Amino acid sequence: MIAALTLLLVFQLVGEVIARGLGLPIPGPVIGMALLFLALLLRGGPSEDVRQTAGQLLQHLSLLFVPAGTGIVLYGDRIAAEWLPLLAALFLSTFLAIAVTALVLSALTRKSRNPASGEIGR
Repeated sequence: MIAALTLLLVFQLVGEVIARGLGLPIPGPVIGMALLFLALLLRGGPSEDVRQTAGQLLQHLSLLFVPAGTGIVLYGDRIAAEWLPLLAALFLSTFLAIAVTALVLSALTRKSRNPASGEIGR
């Protein structure tokens, strides 16, 4: 478990170094997760140790919401002062995510119904 946890943290660190070193607007952990995904693809999937460690982390995922709750309490006054732009951004981003998902699903469904157009649906 220690080796698998170390592996996960090393990928997060590498992602953080890349994000900060190149000044990317993408969070380092996201880059690290993408790199881990690529490494697992090349390797043929996760080992049993990595699978068990990831499962343990996911079981305790609720603990990761404690910092978010702390931030809401800490910045409660600012959130109260700027509730309207926050609410607008929340609704707009939710609407855009649903719309993009619907468009992608529609395109993929159309493509799968037309087998002559490609590999999907064969």
